[in-house]
Amino acid sequence: MSAQGAPLSAVFPALARTVGRAGAHAARVTLLRDAARAGTLTDTELSELYDFGDSDEKLAVLTALGTPELLDRPELLPLTEDALRTNDPRLVAAAMGGYAARHLPSAAWRHGVLKCLFMAVPLDAVSGWADRADAELVRMTRAFAAEREAAGRPIPDDAIRLMERNAS
Repeated sequence: MSAQGAPLSAVFPALARTVGRAGAHAARVTLLRDAARAGTLTDTELSELYDFGDSDEKLAVLTALGTPELLDRPELLPLTEDALRTNDPRLVAAAMGGYAARHLPSAAWRHGVLKCLFMAVPLDAVSGWADRADAELVRMTRAFAAEREAAGRPIPDDAIRLMERNAS
């Protein structure tokens, strides 16, 4: 339930019509954060908002996962995993935020970083990348760079940045 008494499943998607598309993202994240803070947002409800939402609604859920009120709900990891299977750079970037830094297993996190590099999602969208990057991620990034080079494609600046910062 929202603060107004209407179910979140009705209020959440309607925000784009109520506050305008430009303001809907922030309004949705605030709505989710406030509901979590009030203890009225269940994992099931949040999962349904994601599962049945459009891309903008999914983005708001993923962004909200990184807020302190929702950060400690490891049961919601399937939402991040789903977003990492998409081809929407906004969802992939949001999926690699603070929630992923805390909950994604190392192998999945490394693949998420590589997906960001492949999709030209800025490395800075990956929460805690500099602290969590390890020799295996550098090895994977070098292999990615070699494949790009062999195909005559440019190596993304962020791939070079990751390899240089973590050179061993």
